[in-house]
Amino acid sequence: MPLSEHEQRLLDEMERSLYHNEADDVTTVGGGRVRPNYTAIALGVVAGVIGVALLLVGVVSRLPIIGLIGFIVMFAGAMVAIAPPRRLRVERAARRRPSFMDSLNDRWERRHDDDPS
Repeated sequence: MPLSEHEQRLLDEMERSLYHNEADDVTTVGGGRVRPNYTAIALGVVAGVIGVALLLVGVVSRLPIIGLIGFIVMFAGAMVAIAPPRRLRVERAARRRPSFMDSLNDRWERRHDDDPS
């Protein structure tokens, strides 16, 4: 059973929307790889070791406050070590030319906008 003209237009519109959103998702997720910040990793590992030492000292000396401080230092060290490096991507993205996917997406939209049917 063929689709009516109205149903065909709706299907085409939904398909365009899907392609547009999918291209946006791909460009958002595939932002590129960033070099690891080795200074932050080293600082995080050192803080983690100090935190474990404080935690053990707190347990051995039966002072829960020292153990708690050790846990906090250890947790903060882990967060610093595994956190992605912060960079200003907005400025870099504004200066560079559009990505391949952006260009394809623009061409696709222009093709369907120029199509009289």
